[in-house]
Amino acid sequence: MTYQEKKSVVSIISAIVIFGVFCLFMYPRHPQGGLESMETFRYWGTFVLILTLISIVAHIIISIIFNIIFRMTTGEKEPKFADELDKLIDLKAARNSFVVFILGFLLAMGSLIVFQPSQLMFIILITSGFISDVTGSITKLYHYRRGV
Repeated sequence: MTYQEKKSVVSIISAIVIFGVFCLFMYPRHPQGGLESMETFRYWGTFVLILTLISIVAHIIISIIFNIIFRMTTGEKEPKFADELDKLIDLKAARNSFVVFILGFLLAMGSLIVFQPSQLMFIILITSGFISDVTGSITKLYHYRRGV
């Protein structure tokens, strides 16, 4: 496997682990009050904000650790340049990731139109963010293995 393929696999695994562990951590803190209480909105706002911050920091730390382990095991450095293929693959991955998130966003807003609880909107938004992150990494892995 090339460096980019290994990095994509690590990104997929780390996204799944970070999201799963965070959800397991936050689930017991879910308020038991009414569906539309201020405490519920506070919970979901905190959930999104903390998940975003933890995800960014964890991805940075995991990337640094991955580069250290990659260099120790292979003796190679991280590629310092990106050629046209790398840029094209990154663009395709970003496009697919954005499409998934936008579809999730539209679905979340649609859930409000059909009078679903606001909690469903938050769940759809958070899930679409997670799926879009994984979709971007899977797209990179696919195109590095199969070509563009």
